[in-house]
Amino acid sequence: MKRSAQPHPVAAAVQRRDFLRRAGALGGSLGVAGLAGLAALAPLRTARAADYKALVCVFLYGGNDGTNTIVPTDAARHGQYSGVRGAMALPRGSLLSLAGTDFGLHPSLSALAPLWAEGKLAPLFNVGPLYAPLTKAAYRSAGAGSVMVPENLFSHSDQQLLWESGTTDAQARTGWGGRAAQRLATTNPVISLGGNGRFGLSSSAVPLVLPEPGETFGAHMLDATQAWVPMRARKEAIDVLYAQSADVTLASAFQAQQRDAFAISERLGALVKRAPGEAGTSAAIDAAFAPITSGGRITTPLGRQLYQTAKLIDGRATVQGERQIFFTQQGGFDTHGDQIAASALEGGHARLLKSLGDAMACFHNAMKAIGLADSVTLFTQSDFGRTFKPNNSNGTDHAWGNHHLVLGGAVRGGKTYGAYPALALGGPDDVGEQAWEQQGRWIPTTSVDQYAATLLAWFGADASALDAVLPNLRNFGSARNLGFV
Repeated sequence: MKRSAQPHPVAAAVQRRDFLRRAGALGGSLGVAGLAGLAALAPLRTARAADYKALVCVFLYGGNDGTNTIVPTDAARHGQYSGVRGAMALPRGSLLSLAGTDFGLHPSLSALAPLWAEGKLAPLFNVGPLYAPLTKAAYRSAGAGSVMVPENLFSHSDQQLLWESGTTDAQARTGWGGRAAQRLATTNPVISLGGNGRFGLSSSAVPLVLPEPGETFGAHMLDATQAWVPMRARKEAIDVLYAQSADVTLASAFQAQQRDAFAISERLGALVKRAPGEAGTSAAIDAAFAPITSGGRITTPLGRQLYQTAKLIDGRATVQGERQIFFTQQGGFDTHGDQIAASALEGGHARLLKSLGDAMACFHNAMKAIGLADSVTLFTQSDFGRTFKPNNSNGTDHAWGNHHLVLGGAVRGGKTYGAYPALALGGPDDVGEQAWEQQGRWIPTTSVDQYAATLLAWFGADASALDAVLPNLRNFGSARNLGFV
């Protein structure tokens, strides 16, 4: 097509804006959104293994049934549990004993049993969003709109947001992982293998969202090694365009975002793409994930996310930075019906927990194999717990407080943390008072703020940083660190 050697200035400006608009898809293709995005990355620094630490969040979307995940094994409380749960109760003899305690794990979590024996696994009881410590009397007397009661309890979307934001404000716009990354000036924003959730958002950056192993990360055919001359020429033209000075702040921010997007995709693309068994992968990591690998592919979605996370931790010199926060997720936990099959040992919840336990164990074993177990702590989050009392569909409904698992070499495992609720419908921990509302929706005795603060203190946050990241933490007085890590 014939082109004018000197286009009209207005026409040239329109063409340039149109090109920028079309090129804007690049940021999205890299899992980056908003003008801050990758432009918010701090100056690159070389990682020092001796000071390296990583936090890995595993969010269980839908609301995991914590009551069937960690179960009392003493005769009295197991009797209370079985009396309410009925056919959904796990037999006492089937539970994986947490030696030294009066609790056991669901048998589908058998892969975690050796990690308990090693002292690297810690359960944390009855955690949930709280503005301040809350008793049943205070909950029942709180008026509509009271700051003491988190907004929109028992709603999936709202409670996911409260957990991810570390607040009791359903309008919160940032996540506690993102705020921590911003406050601590980590080299990278939160790195997500589980989508662009609220957890990794800050006021200046969005999560860096990466695909599964074996998938391409970057702009299609616009990488630095492109051999096809037309595409190489296009890439060179894009580089020239984004290097030009702009007299509009918005355009400058956009250009910086795109430059950084290309730079990080060129830096991480090869590492991200490697699948188990391929050249350049870690034999130690592949061996750790072998129990859930078939035909060169990790068999579960969470397993693939944690395998990718393990690769990025092992490749920290390429990823860069001494502190990294990762986000992964597993869905399917909204078990209103068919939570069990022929017995509580079978069915949907058992399959979900097996997938979770297997992936967690493989990941921790990978960290041990590469000598970084003491530097990496994995923890679970979820929308909420589920009702102690089953419904009429072999399932459970939305509740509040829930039990969680923390895993890592630095974890003070081999013991439990927090207060397990009294297993009594309408009791001191149940929000319900009238017979119709006595479902076993536990009022949390530990807050998300305390949970996150304990993790972030280990990660390197001081008291002022914790107060800035977790706005409700000061309401819990001296009980800021739960001591599990």
